[in-house]
Amino acid sequence: MGALRLLLGDQLTRRIASLADLDAEADVVLMVEVAEEATYVRHHKQKIAFLFSAMRHFAEELREEGVRVDYVRLDDPGNTGSFGGELARALGRHAVDRVIVTEPGEWRVLEAMRDWREELGLPVEIREDNRFLCSRGEFAAWAEGRKQLRMEFFYREMRRKTGFLMEGGEPVGGQWNFDADNRKSLPAGIAVPPRRRFEPDATTRAVLDLVARRFGNHFGDLDGFGWAVTRAGALEALAFFLEAALPRFGDYQDAMKTGEPFLFHAVISPYLNAGLLTAEEVCVAAEREWREGRAPLNAVEGFVRQVIGWREYVRGIYWLEMPRYAQTNALDAQRPLPDFYWTGETDMNCLAQCVADTRAHAYAHHIQRLMVLGNFALIAGIRPAALEEWFLVVYADAYEWVELPNVHGMILFADGGLLASKPYAASGAYIDRMSDYCRGCRYDPKVKEGPKACPFNYLYWHFLIDNESRLARNPRMAMPYRTLAKMNPDRRAAIEADASAFLGALTSSYR
Repeated sequence: MGALRLLLGDQLTRRIASLADLDAEADVVLMVEVAEEATYVRHHKQKIAFLFSAMRHFAEELREEGVRVDYVRLDDPGNTGSFGGELARALGRHAVDRVIVTEPGEWRVLEAMRDWREELGLPVEIREDNRFLCSRGEFAAWAEGRKQLRMEFFYREMRRKTGFLMEGGEPVGGQWNFDADNRKSLPAGIAVPPRRRFEPDATTRAVLDLVARRFGNHFGDLDGFGWAVTRAGALEALAFFLEAALPRFGDYQDAMKTGEPFLFHAVISPYLNAGLLTAEEVCVAAEREWREGRAPLNAVEGFVRQVIGWREYVRGIYWLEMPRYAQTNALDAQRPLPDFYWTGETDMNCLAQCVADTRAHAYAHHIQRLMVLGNFALIAGIRPAALEEWFLVVYADAYEWVELPNVHGMILFADGGLLASKPYAASGAYIDRMSDYCRGCRYDPKVKEGPKACPFNYLYWHFLIDNESRLARNPRMAMPYRTLAKMNPDRRAAIEADASAFLGALTSSYR
């Protein structure tokens, strides 16, 4: 007898562990569109459409290869809406003696998988996800005994392990990290390459219609959907990035511009996280661009660091620390999420622009996420679980393994410094320096107090005052706390009054 091989929607690669020893004659690959996964949070419409269409295309590719695929669509009669329910139904259709699956990217799904053997009455083999360059066991071994789990040191180990951008055991260019070269603001008049988008085919159009009908009350727009939904399309998107954007990615990766949500970013994270591209192949391709003289080292190193450094690192943190990690709230932040994260209706132009980009594309680049949307939530004291759910809902590349550590640790410092060495809090000056958002805003980043002041300015100092007992001893916060100590009482009182009035006027009723 053969095996029933359950393939999850974010495991769309032929080399996934659960398909490694596939017997095309005896085995059946089960793929299911389940309502439970689409609605446990109300995912962005484009994220659901991207995954369902990519799943349908991948299933067809397997069939063309001669693989038996049992594909259950969302609107198929009898669809139970859950993985467990669909496994049980599939076992009634196929004569198999075991279930094989690759571990999921979310703790809650893994917990459910561990119960399937008893529920289904036959062996269930859960294989390790082999798409990552650092296994969970390797990360745990690296972390063991360390007081601080800093990404930079993990990244160096990953460079040594993979050999990317290494020569003779040393980093090319004589240094590990070129981040200091990658913080330039965008010059006026610089040409931004028009992003490669993909016209929906008949399969994708059918999915878009399904999503519009079934998930019309979810966040986000479907108009203008242009994601690749096949590996061939994802490779085209990668090739476009390498040729048109990578050469300037390093210099301007922290820049932001109205109406340009993509700039020089790769915009391949949805493909990486769903399996259409692999971490190894995108790093090989990027390194080739440097070695053949088509892209500068600072750009390629910055890209490689995001993939084999940060991406692998946050996954390691997630599996090392779950499930307790999600429960921490080191700064005791309790404010509910403001409505404007959903509606975009705010006089703060930077936030309005970033929410609009997110609504239109299910995407915003990492500085928009960290230093605008995240920075506001940090200094306004937004409850971690509320912001984490929002990030999981709105982005096409968001899965809990990558979203939770980024938001909980990097953005909100809710883990107390396990992941980040300091809170990434900033005033309006940073946003003014790195974007053109402030030019179209009713607030002035150069004004510190009163009705014209940028709220980031007084909220930043309010955040430091409110968290002085928790943060003042952090060595990386020494300079702002020295400034705060010298601040006269009238200025502190004005900060508190402005912050209290602004925060008190926020509404948080939208869902």
